[in-house]
Formats: sequence, structure tokens, C-alpha cells
Amino acid sequence: MGQRERDRLKVLHEVEEGHLKQREAALQLGMSERGLRKLLARYRAKGDRAVVHGLKGRKSGQRLDGRTAAQAVKLVRAHYRDFGPTLACECLKERHGLQISREKLRQLLTAAGLWEPKPWRLKSVHVWRPRRSCLGEMLQWDTSVHAWLEERGPDKMYLIAGIDDATNRLFGRFVPADSTEQHMRVLWAYVERYGRPQALYTDRASVFQPTLAPGWREEEPGPKTETQMGRALRELGIQWIAAHSPQAKGRVERCFGTLQDRLVKALRLAGVSTREDANRYLEEVFLAEWNERFARSAAHAADAHRPIGAQLDLASVLAVVESRRPDNNYTVPWKGRKWQIPKAAIGTRLRRSPIRVEERLDGRMMAQISGKAVELTLCEEATRPQAKPVKRPGKRFVPPPGQSRWMDGFHLAAVRKG
Repeated sequence: MGQRERDRLKVLHEVEEGHLKQREAALQLGMSERGLRKLLARYRAKGDRAVVHGLKGRKSGQRLDGRTAAQAVKLVRAHYRDFGPTLACECLKERHGLQISREKLRQLLTAAGLWEPKPWRLKSVHVWRPRRSCLGEMLQWDTSVHAWLEERGPDKMYLIAGIDDATNRLFGRFVPADSTEQHMRVLWAYVERYGRPQALYTDRASVFQPTLAPGWREEEPGPKTETQMGRALRELGIQWIAAHSPQAKGRVERCFGTLQDRLVKALRLAGVSTREDANRYLEEVFLAEWNERFARSAAHAADAHRPIGAQLDLASVLAVVESRRPDNNYTVPWKGRKWQIPKAAIGTRLRRSPIRVEERLDGRMMAQISGKAVELTLCEEATRPQAKPVKRPGKRFVPPPGQSRWMDGFHLAAVRKG
């Protein structure tokens, strides 16, 4: 008999002795007067056992039989040894038809030594920020570097992913590097599929924020530089929001923690060993299952994504863009090489006037001249004649101090006579 039952028994005893009224006893026990009268009737009929639950000490009718429990532990030990209880429970149900609850499996794996429960610890508290109300209103964007293919592929790959703040809808691609070019490629794929989001919420990596000189302050006047990714977002009309801590964009950070567990094991079970196959599995299988299970409805049904429109050229915007001044021979310098403007695009006042030069993702060099995109051609480097080696005079001999003979034969008396 527990302490709660003992407390109830004391109150019932006080009622029987006439020290408490039924209304007062019901108030002390937190129950209605009708419930107290029923409990009091059981007490008079059964005595002290009336306060003990009738199922106490009996085995549950929903308990798991020993054969199913042993089979579950055996399958986890053979195929899913490094899986967590939640993921292992899903695999047992989908692949082996074994129905078992996550908590029961966790208890079985803990008893078998296949799972070590993590101790609870107090975490720092951060201010909670409400979700955005519409789909496409804000996209949390980040990169995760991890051994996604374990020992079957490259040591590490980069996963660039964006998760919608309002609905948890996930989008991502595996890329070879965390560079501006790869971020542009993933953003291009997202915009083509869903449209332009209202805002992009990222960290302060150098891809999005330029590295400024020491001592520079944001409140200082004057023009500020921007990265190529920042320029592309500005031209696309997408607001860039910088997070001041990883917890500020915690939704995508927690998503990466889940992906580094679930996605790694899903790629292993699918036998994926290359980045191309990983992207194919991610797009065709995993993202669909993820969004079906974890995505939620937004507060408002409106879609905040905006179409690309005829005025926006993604190939022009998502490129490395700089301003150049054509030389007198109508060539444009770019990374130490000369690029020729075609004759058909040459017009008046073109020389020494700034034009927009674009190094596009497909490798082409383009220039915006008079509102039109013109493709540039690489100039052949002229062979320079080899210069003849110049003979330099040898080093003059300087004798050590006290050994010079240049005063030999010089007589001061002869000089005076002359």
C-alpha cells in the first residue's frame, strides 16, 4: 500500500468516526461527494483493501510476450545495432512486421545492453520565437558536413538544406563543397520548384556576410560591401536575416541532428555509395517520406512564395557578377585573362564604361551590354619572344682592411715639387 492509499484510508477513518463530514472529506481527497460515497461503501464492505486499485499486482493484458520481445532484440542486434529505439521501432514494423512500442523497445534494448540512456541535464534557456504564419514566409538555411555515406563513399559530404519555418517542409541537396557556387545551385533548384521565399534565415558565414576589416562597425556611414550570395538574394527580392547564435535557427539545427541519425542509416539500408545516388535517393524517397511525416499545416493557408517572373533570369542572377571596364581593344579582364566582346555588340561609348560581367554556373562568360546578355570569348594568349639573358658585371674585389696597395708609388714630395 502506497502513501496515497494510506492518506485516503485516514480520511475515510475520520469520516467513519464522525470527525469529518462527507463534503469536507471529498474536498480533501479532490473528488466529488458522489465518488466519496461510493468509495466509503467499498470501504465498509472490504475494509482497508477498498483504497487499493483492483488491478494492482496483476499482470497487464497488454504486456508483450517473451517470444516477441526476444525476436525484437535479436533483430536489432543483427541489423540495427547502432539504431536508436525510435528508428529501430520503425524498421521492425516496416521491414519485419513486428509491432512493438518505442518505449518498450527502449526498455528491452537497455536491459540487453544495446542502448545506453542519456542522462538528463539542464540546458540553457533561450527566448522562444513563434513560427511564421505562412508557407514560404521564411526559410531556415544551413550546411551540415558529415560522413553521410560512412565508409562506402567520400569521408565527408556537405548537405545544404532549407526547412520552412511555418510548416517544417524540408529541401536539400548533397554538394561537394560549402561554396557560393553550390549554395546558388541548391537555391536555384528550390526556387524553380517552389518559387521565391520571402526571407532566408542563415548564419553569419562568409558565404553570406563579407569579412570586414578589424574595427569596422555597422553604424559607420558609407557603402558596405556584399557577397555574391548576398547580391543574388537582393536581386531575387529575398530578405537575408542573419542569426546571432545557432539556437536562433534551432529548427534547422535540430533537423540536422535528426538527419545525421536517420538519413545516414537510410542511405546505408538503401546501399547508396556515391553522391549522385545519394541525391537521387534524397529527392525521390527520403524527402517525400520526411515531409509526409514531419511537415505540419501553417497557421494560414496562403502560400507566400512568389513566382520567378519574366523579368528575372536565374542564370544571370545566380552567377559570379562584377563590374568591368572594357579596354580600348574591347576586351574585358577577368581573373588574369582577356575576354573579347563580339563585334556585333560593340557600340558607341562602350570603351572605359562599366558593364556587368557574369561568370555563370554553366561556365559561360556573359556581359550585359545595352540591356542584352552577350557571350564573351576567350582571347588566345600571345606568345612573347624570349628575352636574351643580360650579362651582369662581376663583383668588384675589395681587399680586407690594411691590405690595399693602391697608395704604392705615391710620394708626397713629388707632388709638392710639381
